Amino acid sequence: MGDFSGKIDVGKLISFSDDLVSVLKDQRDINNLTHCLQQSHSLKSSCDAEFNDSKTLIEDYEKKIEECKKKTEKAKAEVVSDADMEILEQELEAELKKEAALMEELRVINNEISDLECQRVSFEERKRNMKKNEKDELRAQRMLSMYASVTNIIPDLDDHSKISGHIVHRDNKAVEKFEFDPTKISSFEICQGIWEMINKQ
Repeated sequence: MGDFSGKIDVGKLISFSDDLVSVLKDQRDINNLTHCLQQSHSLKSSCDAEFNDSKTLIEDYEKKIEECKKKTEKAKAEVVSDADMEILEQELEAELKKEAALMEELRVINNEISDLECQRVSFEERKRNMKKNEKDELRAQRMLSMYASVTNIIPDLDDHSKISGHIVHRDNKAVEKFEFDPTKISSFEICQGIWEMINKQ
């Protein structure tokens, strides 16, 4: 077949194939990510609705507080009795407490919305990365298929303790198994052995 040394890195090819097989074994991560993203959108929508309701309540209480202030000022101008003044002041104090409670609730909702936005950005980033990985895996699968077609060597990706596979002889339709033990021979010797098998085709 000629000398193709330097064009095919078998070690990288096998490593890439191992990664591909590992990822393709379980697709649940994509489903889990999509489910979490849908829940995030739903929760954010609910928080937005609560935020708008709280904001409306705060505006109403602010109007009531303003009315109480005007009543207080008017009562002072008219020199109302001490009993009426005390009632107005109590009303004003009660409205101020309600406003403070609503402001605290609004602050909590704002924090939840910020957290949800951060989660959404994180989910979107993970989704983009997973799509990129899928494309990379598909490209690796095609490369592996191309290498197998060119070299007539089909690697065995199940056993990571050794480098093994089969050589397909197309002329006589025979299949020959090969195996290298990385603990007994060097990577250079393994590469040499693989190239020798390729060149015999």
